[in-house]
Amino acid sequence: MQRRTLLKLGLGATVVLVAAGGGIALLQPGISNGRLGDSARAVMRAAGLAVLDGALPAPGPEQERALDQHLVRLEATIAAFPVPTRAELSQLLALLASPPGRVALAGLGTHWAEASVAQVQAALQGMRLSSLSLRQQAYHALRDLTNAAYFSDPSAWAHLGYPGPTDI
Repeated sequence: MQRRTLLKLGLGATVVLVAAGGGIALLQPGISNGRLGDSARAVMRAAGLAVLDGALPAPGPEQERALDQHLVRLEATIAAFPVPTRAELSQLLALLASPPGRVALAGLGTHWAEASVAQVQAALQGMRLSSLSLRQQAYHALRDLTNAAYFSDPSAWAHLGYPGPTDI
């Protein structure tokens, strides 16, 4: 295959992916009225399990409570973003939640809710190390949002043995 043909193919695939993602985001946005949609919630829950592996309580009711509280804080964090940032994040989550977007952008063949922690971690690692800046940006958005929302709550600190900031 010639280089020019390969570039055209890559450009065409990008246009199709962006158009499909935009269409999906219009039909089923990732964020609506300041709340994560069910599919976006599944993406962020899976990302939370993968990114926070080792920082969360052991699997069970306590971990489920911690994840539920994390998603509430995540929604509050997102609600504080400017409207254009929320719109971009909504599009990203809608794209990641769709099967074509999940496979193309994250390289994850399994639905987010059914993927193991190891599968999601491998997908995130693939995004992080990708030569495509779009995949890297998506990785950083998922990781940074997860960490910011989770570690902003002092109740998460106790599980890690962090006593909190010292008084000055």
